[in-house]
Amino acid sequence: MEMTWDLSVFYKGFDDPQLESDIQRVAELSHSASAIAAENISDVEKLEKMIAASSEMSNLLSNLFGFIQLTLATDCTNEDALRYQDRLSNMMVDVQLNSSAIVRLVGGVSDLEGCIAASDILKEHAFMVRETKEQAEHLLPEDMEKWMLRMSLDGAEAFSKMRDRLMGSHTVELDGKSLPLPAVRGMAYDPDPAVRKAAYEAELASYAKVETPMAFCLSSIKGEAMTMCEAQKYPDILSRQLSESRMDRETLDAMLTAIREALPDFRRYLRAKGQLLGHQDGLPFYDLFAPVGEANLRYTVEEARELLVSTFSKVHPEMGAFMAHAIDNRWIDFLPREGKEGGAFCAGYHQKKMCRVLTNFVGSFSDVSTLAHELGHGWHDHCLERVPVLMTDIPMQLAETASIFNETLLSHTVRETADDKTRFVLLENSLMEATQTVVDIYSRFLFESAVFEARKTHIPSAQELNQMMLDAQEQAYGDGLDKNVRHPSMWVNKSHYYNVGLHFYNFPYAFGLLFGLGVFALYQKEGASFLPKYDAMLASCGSGTIAEVAADLGIDVRSVDYWRSALDVVRGEVDEFVKLCK
Repeated sequence: MEMTWDLSVFYKGFDDPQLESDIQRVAELSHSASAIAAENISDVEKLEKMIAASSEMSNLLSNLFGFIQLTLATDCTNEDALRYQDRLSNMMVDVQLNSSAIVRLVGGVSDLEGCIAASDILKEHAFMVRETKEQAEHLLPEDMEKWMLRMSLDGAEAFSKMRDRLMGSHTVELDGKSLPLPAVRGMAYDPDPAVRKAAYEAELASYAKVETPMAFCLSSIKGEAMTMCEAQKYPDILSRQLSESRMDRETLDAMLTAIREALPDFRRYLRAKGQLLGHQDGLPFYDLFAPVGEANLRYTVEEARELLVSTFSKVHPEMGAFMAHAIDNRWIDFLPREGKEGGAFCAGYHQKKMCRVLTNFVGSFSDVSTLAHELGHGWHDHCLERVPVLMTDIPMQLAETASIFNETLLSHTVRETADDKTRFVLLENSLMEATQTVVDIYSRFLFESAVFEARKTHIPSAQELNQMMLDAQEQAYGDGLDKNVRHPSMWVNKSHYYNVGLHFYNFPYAFGLLFGLGVFALYQKEGASFLPKYDAMLASCGSGTIAEVAADLGIDVRSVDYWRSALDVVRGEVDEFVKLCK
């Protein structure tokens, strides 16, 4: 079985003439808005032409950036990819200006509803068109936009690239060897406690050589975001992020209220696991992912494939076949290696009807669960093939629905037929993942909030950022973690903090877990008859607000009680785990 992904479906290489042709076409389309606006045609015709040009642009950029960014994800020093990345980044100023001109074009249409009613194309894109008109209120001033975007190339964009270069080539000295960071972080799942502790200590020590430039990267990205936010007439970054992700503050507050109420239950789990591993003052950070129990849950990639395809084919045959196709046709890059990005992700390509998945598979059940998670994203992308490409821009919160559904289904299915020892291990694995997605994500939300507050007055040093992270972990984990063995440098290795266009890249994961649990509960209640509705909901995620999409399944995301009910699932697992530990 091939362990690396195939990128030749995009271009045969950086010398492929089609790559250059596509870049030239992007350059041509980056002036489409002014050409459309100048035509002596009706508003309906202008809007239809805008949709056609935007769709073509979206597909071209998806192919170009897909090829470049996927190349860099597994080879961070690839000179050809870096050169083309810089070239396209420079071009994106004109692309963004054209996009803004299109927003202004739509914003200037006086009878938008009449236009939509008169065109089948506009009816199909109605939500996107209406949303575009609302976005017109938050555009940068037209006479400033070009210069602010160009300055960003040498500001936040440059610092984000610097972060990727630093961490993509970052190594950790351990046992006389220089190892890639993802490989060392993967040792957190090792059954040997000495290996886990040594890896944790070596990881923390390694950050000393990069924490200062990383602090400047983080602060510069956040500082520019605050300036752009003010220019776009948003009250604060969080308000902008909520607006752009189609979520209201009422929903966020309801979810965070339920999470804070549930923190004591997660801490009960952490203390029980700590005692099981011989710790009396809470769980040390290096044992957060320690395997417990006697079941030997280790997998080869081939065994992981068999488990996933078998499990999902029984429940949703089309999804099982999709997973087999993805694994067998080199859609996945499996193993860690030097120069490869850490963690995991899935990227979908609408026009090509495929996705690409990156993992750093080392053989734990968590790695298998991660595969199920990322292929859930892939299935979501597959469902979105039913709608036009401009209707596939889905908010992060809903983007996690299919992935969480997959993780939950895998865990529940395997636990149903497992022996007692294996069931205990899987139960702990489920709680371990839920703790990361709720408690650790909450700590990241608190940390990022603190960074933005500090950035109002100064550039925080690495030492300040370390303390902010410890404070956030204290509020989230409390006495569940050993107060003397936490992770002050977590901000260094989490790429989410350094995303230029997306801030508070954290609470959507908690939303996704809890919403996914709610959706899974509906599946448990309704059985196979629920799956067509589930797939249809996935396809509609870019066609409404979060509250509207959830309401289609009878879920009220503005209700604290809904989030409490979702967390009750986790609370029940904590009760069972603590009982079994005793």
